[in-house]
Amino acid sequence: MEKYISSFQNPLVKEFSLLQSKSRERKKSGLFPIEGQREISLAIKGGCRIKTILFSSEIIAEEDLYVIKDLSNSETYFVEISTEIYDKLAYRNSTEGILAIAEAKEHRLENFDFQSKNPLILVAEATEKPGNIGALLRTADAANLDGVLIADMKTDLYNPNIIRSSVGCIFTNKIATGTTTEIIEFLKANAISIYCAALQTSQPYHTQDYTKASALVVGTEATGLSKEWLHASTQNIIIPMQGEIDSMNVSVAAGILIFEAKRQRLFK
Repeated sequence: MEKYISSFQNPLVKEFSLLQSKSRERKKSGLFPIEGQREISLAIKGGCRIKTILFSSEIIAEEDLYVIKDLSNSETYFVEISTEIYDKLAYRNSTEGILAIAEAKEHRLENFDFQSKNPLILVAEATEKPGNIGALLRTADAANLDGVLIADMKTDLYNPNIIRSSVGCIFTNKIATGTTTEIIEFLKANAISIYCAALQTSQPYHTQDYTKASALVVGTEATGLSKEWLHASTQNIIIPMQGEIDSMNVSVAAGILIFEAKRQRLFK
């Protein structure tokens, strides 16, 4: 592999481009692309193995590159690329001249555990939009939740849009994926109460007690949660609204529920 790349036909450039655009390629190779200093730093701190770093010395400051090198292990391969190549590969105009190819981690439910004996968990069912998933992960990180479970996921977790919209919080959260059935069984086996955000037979969210082990469950904005979740629910909860609509963005709703639970635990 060259130490400097200026050709658009270079295999590494083609590989990065494919990983950006093709979910099938990410799943087949077990690799995914990352863009930006903060995201790469969080990926390393989160235990991701970085295979290759691509950087443009005309964009990234030398001291910033040294920070990434200090965080990286000896197996990470650093390759300089031309500004033209970087401009082709980078999605964002304001990034800092650095890209990476990393190995995806496994997010199996059977490997999911939590340090707390009284966990607070976010569950999202069938969320399709990468931007919403990223926003949920960002909120979960802000609240320092014990974990995020994604049921019946409709996209792959390492979609570049999820990484971007989560601003790297995909690497700072403990995440597992599974089917709705599997996740419900997991929560019940661990004696975690299930609070489903739903319109049917609901109580105002602020009237419930989240100070014990709790899972806050949100669905899609279009169809809400499946009947399986509603049947398994300890209590359905609702955010009272005063306008003309009866729903809001899923990440906004999740933020309201999460920080009410955090407030209760803080003042318990």
